[in-house]
Amino acid sequence: MISNFFRIVCRNMIRNKSFSIINITGLAIGMSATILILLWIQNEVSYDQFHEKRNRIYEVWNRVSVEGNTSCWNTVSDPVGPALEKDLPEVERVVRVNHNNSQLLSHGETRIMRSGNIVDTGFLQLFSFPMLEGNPTTALNDVHGVVVTQSTAKSLFNQEDALGKIIKIGELGNFTITGILKDLPNNTRFDFDFLLPRSNLKNGEGHDLGWNDNSTPTFVLLKPNASYAAASLKARDLKQHYSDDAKTLKWQLFLYPLDRWRLYSSFTNGVEDNGGRGTFVKLFGIIAAFILVIACINFMNLSTARSEKRAKEVGIRKVIGAQKSSLIGHFIGESICLAFLAGIIALFIVQLCLPAYNQLTDKQLFIDFTNAYAILAFIGFILFTGLLAGSYPAFYLSSFQPIKVLKGTFRSANAVLTPRKLLVVVQFTFSTILIICTIIVKQQIDYARSRNAGYNKEHLVYQFMTGDIPKNYALIKNELLASGVASSVTKTNSPLTERWSNGWGQNWEGKDPNDKTSFDRYLSDEGLGTTAGLQFVQGRDFDLQKYPTDSTGLIINESALKIMQFKDPIGKTVDDLDIRWHIVGVIKDFILTSPYEPTRPILICGAKSSFMSFRVMQIKLNKDIAIAENLRKAETIFKKYNPEYAFDPRMVDQEYARKFENEKRQSILAGLFGGLTIFISCLGLFGLATYMAENRIKEIGVRKVLGASVLSITGLLSKDFVKLVTISFFVAAPVAWWSMDQWLQSYSYRVGIQWWVFVVAGLLSVTIALLTVSYQSVKAAIADPVKSLRAE
Repeated sequence: MISNFFRIVCRNMIRNKSFSIINITGLAIGMSATILILLWIQNEVSYDQFHEKRNRIYEVWNRVSVEGNTSCWNTVSDPVGPALEKDLPEVERVVRVNHNNSQLLSHGETRIMRSGNIVDTGFLQLFSFPMLEGNPTTALNDVHGVVVTQSTAKSLFNQEDALGKIIKIGELGNFTITGILKDLPNNTRFDFDFLLPRSNLKNGEGHDLGWNDNSTPTFVLLKPNASYAAASLKARDLKQHYSDDAKTLKWQLFLYPLDRWRLYSSFTNGVEDNGGRGTFVKLFGIIAAFILVIACINFMNLSTARSEKRAKEVGIRKVIGAQKSSLIGHFIGESICLAFLAGIIALFIVQLCLPAYNQLTDKQLFIDFTNAYAILAFIGFILFTGLLAGSYPAFYLSSFQPIKVLKGTFRSANAVLTPRKLLVVVQFTFSTILIICTIIVKQQIDYARSRNAGYNKEHLVYQFMTGDIPKNYALIKNELLASGVASSVTKTNSPLTERWSNGWGQNWEGKDPNDKTSFDRYLSDEGLGTTAGLQFVQGRDFDLQKYPTDSTGLIINESALKIMQFKDPIGKTVDDLDIRWHIVGVIKDFILTSPYEPTRPILICGAKSSFMSFRVMQIKLNKDIAIAENLRKAETIFKKYNPEYAFDPRMVDQEYARKFENEKRQSILAGLFGGLTIFISCLGLFGLATYMAENRIKEIGVRKVLGASVLSITGLLSKDFVKLVTISFFVAAPVAWWSMDQWLQSYSYRVGIQWWVFVVAGLLSVTIALLTVSYQSVKAAIADPVKSLRAE
């Protein structure tokens, strides 16, 4: 019986090659797109879920109200960790993690650049990163010990055993490898190549400013039976107990659970909002469901389009005794077989697309074919798809009455509303929504990209001050200028595209006692204005040669001037973290952080800062010489004064462009999946066009005999589809407008939603639909009426 079933399935597929190819293609594309999205979702929801103690791990967050707005962020004061361990009996362990910039790791003649973290000794006992060699309990106990990842050890020692070997790490000195970790998985928030004990943390780099500093990521492990609510309550006012400033601002701490780090850690006015990655996970889940449903709808439409060809088969089967249930099982079995073939093809498509998809999503997704659960999940996915796709055709075809079928009077294709028409409306509604969303997301990216950054990014590069660069800075600068490679050089605490310091509590003459404004801080040597092309509206740039007191000078932007309300700001003083700064210049606002947000008040401090250090060289390349030639000469100079470190220049315009990557990725993904849904929906329209043409073949023959033209018949058949697409547009437009309006609310600097976007999307949908159905419409219109009317 089973062999007979498969024989019938194969005969039907061979007899109806075009139908089978279209059906399998639609299902394969829909299934492959769904699998790709599900891989992304699985990666997102599994972030850091592999830690054995995940249910007891929490991150310590700050919460404080400033100017009526409550802010939350996930770095706290350095002393918070020891205080939590001391004052909260519910706490089993506290670990602080400080990111260390890229360091040169060397052994013999081998030198590699790697980044690491400086952590408390209990890091590997709190987090379950698999250790291949060494003891996680003691690996970080030795102040001169280092734990490296497997790939780092291999890069340094090739196939040799690295455990116990000595390596040099930058200027920190020599360290003995006390442990080797398996390379980090691609679903963790942590990103490091080596771990150092916290006793190696340098002072004076923003990590040793007591309770007034808030730059240390801190993690807490609660005891097995400890109450999270009780621990949170005790932690809330801990900082106020130790700091008078915290008491004045009513500073609070709270514990944030590990299972919410990745998806939900977005706050508005002190409360979790819907702006986290969890929203995208849900959205992509909906997209995956719609794509699969649309693919299944095509199967339904194409299957029912062939109802006339299968009707007599059903009638004869029923006459000789077949039950409805057996017919349903037979047709669902056929759909599962087709789904299985489509699933195999989908796997090949996924494997081919994964490299590009990983690059697009910035992930390392893969299918684990050795995992039994993954194989079972894939089989379940195929069965579900087959059941979903085959359910309606199975019940539809099996419901035919033998007498009507054999007499040819069972059809009712011209009903005003049929399930097939409704399903096509659903298909194109979703496709139109994605078209509109893609256009608006691109508009938002272009709108922000066209915004004036406030400085000149062209020919501007920066180099991190690694190795001997700090002590040889003056020599490097002079040679870059003397050789004509650079027209201007300065040094800063961070790149122009990033904010590494901010805070409040500054004082100035006439300040409102209730003013709690937070300022972005930036550190600069002389010549930043010339190097970056900043525009001064008052005063001047730093010039330490002519004005030595500029080491305590201050340059503010227009946003800061509005807050300070100085009529004549030059010479006015501002107190910040025990230093009295004097204003020497005012610049126009420039974008330091996000181009989607209003510019913030900025304080550019002189070289005497005690809470920031110079870490970046800003170099304005000679615009009269090709960039590649300039960089080649610059590399020679840097190698001369910093031979152990690679020259690694970063183009500021490229780094600025990275600020748009997230939105650009959203736009590409929306366009990609929108295109897929349109393509699959067109297959559905093709199926419905086939169905209607088959059921109106005699009507078309009569019309042609009576003199109707090919054009009029084509229009007659096409107008029904135009109606369906038009209905879908009117359903999609308000949904798309609402969803995009909600999305744009998260941006302070945003584009408006324009009416022409909807017109373009509607016309595009109608055009695509007409092009899709025109083939079947013209084919039916030019058919010989003699053949269609012969039976009459």
